[in-house]
Amino acid sequence: MALSLEKHKMPVQDPKVRAHNFDEVALGYDEETAVAEAERCLHCKVPQCRKGCPVSIDIPTFIGHIKERKFDEAIKTIKESNGLPAVCGRVCPQENQCEKMCILAKKGESVAIGRLERFVADRAMEQGEEIKPVEYSEDAQKVAVIGAGPSGLSCAGDLAKKGYKVTIFEALHKAGGVLSYGIPEFRLPKEKVVAKEIENIEKLGVKIELDSVAGRLFTVDELMEEEGFDAVFLGTGAGLPHFQGIPGESLNGVYSANEFLTRCNLMKAYRFPEYATPIKVGKNVAVVGGGNVAMDAARTALRLGAEHVYIVYRRSEAELPARKEEVEHAKEEGIDFQLLTNPVEVLGNEDGWVKGLRCIRMELGEPDASGRRRPVPVEGSEFDLPMDTVIIAIGTGPNPIIAQTTPGLETSKRGNIVADEESCATSKPGVFAGGDIVTGAATVILAMGAGRKAAAAIDEYLKEKRSK
Repeated sequence: MALSLEKHKMPVQDPKVRAHNFDEVALGYDEETAVAEAERCLHCKVPQCRKGCPVSIDIPTFIGHIKERKFDEAIKTIKESNGLPAVCGRVCPQENQCEKMCILAKKGESVAIGRLERFVADRAMEQGEEIKPVEYSEDAQKVAVIGAGPSGLSCAGDLAKKGYKVTIFEALHKAGGVLSYGIPEFRLPKEKVVAKEIENIEKLGVKIELDSVAGRLFTVDELMEEEGFDAVFLGTGAGLPHFQGIPGESLNGVYSANEFLTRCNLMKAYRFPEYATPIKVGKNVAVVGGGNVAMDAARTALRLGAEHVYIVYRRSEAELPARKEEVEHAKEEGIDFQLLTNPVEVLGNEDGWVKGLRCIRMELGEPDASGRRRPVPVEGSEFDLPMDTVIIAIGTGPNPIIAQTTPGLETSKRGNIVADEESCATSKPGVFAGGDIVTGAATVILAMGAGRKAAAAIDEYLKEKRSK
């Protein structure tokens, strides 16, 4: 049988139906499709795909197990490197990582590595995985992890497996970080996936303390000096929204994407009045920005009942930073892409509510420092869009609370914590950091990769400390 150069298609909900519900869009492979897709793998002698994986999963081995229908072996292989496989199988930008390196991608489409990872992880969850708690020695050293997002959870899981007693301190009332507050239900189901992945980490023996704001209830120094923690990992993410600084941004009806998605996902506004979090979007919604967060906000607004939802982005489609799949899904659902367009003012009525968005057309000039062509305003091309809600999705930065309450912790000009790229060590002995708090807003899998690196470095540091 000739080798197919195309991936097996992912079954999805019909766009006309899904635009009005919060059920998961992608439905997942069944067993036969997963095995057929696994059979496309060339099992290269030097597997390039592994080089593209930030957590170094043994991709050819787990795919080989799927091919032979040894699904329990497949999940075992994945779990050696990745504590959140059902999450990664859904939200990882595989097309820019492992799949980009796949040899098949030179001739056609790569093996659908992410979809196969999701299939194996979902199957393991449905069958009920047995996770054995770690047996700790009486003198096990203690590690505090601040932030229960992807980097913190990965770091904690790895450290627990190495025999450390780990406590995660999470500021919000639910663990998961961006997995719980940022990524919508239709892309990442909370109860079915996120809660179960977190439960699996707790089963190892990791403690999670919720509603625990580091820098307010306690400091990093207090954890080490008074609570007896031998090391601390900072994985507090980047949750401070950026705004454009244009007139009208303080009007009622202007949200940061962070607030909008948190209200909807974490506080369950999409299930109002069952949950007491109202969210008013009105008929017309503009989302400013072109990344995955912008797509998430736009598609959420549509599902909350908006009639017209616009993505307003200052560059062209070629420069959109969002995943191709997310852009395609948004288009299929009827989101209107206003490209080469930049807002210059949010217009309000006499009661202080949004009534419109004034924009200007842009054209692309010479490349800037990022290598992308710089958008330049077209003089005299301003126009107004009638609007009820404006959502700003142009990025986030680090919350300064930890840096402000931790003497001796070096930060960059942007307020990110400075940490060694390989060891994640900060300027403060025994304190490590990784994920968005160090890099600025990036992907779930890169944060997880940093968490794993930090766990290995903390292990080395504590072994050395103990031997002295």
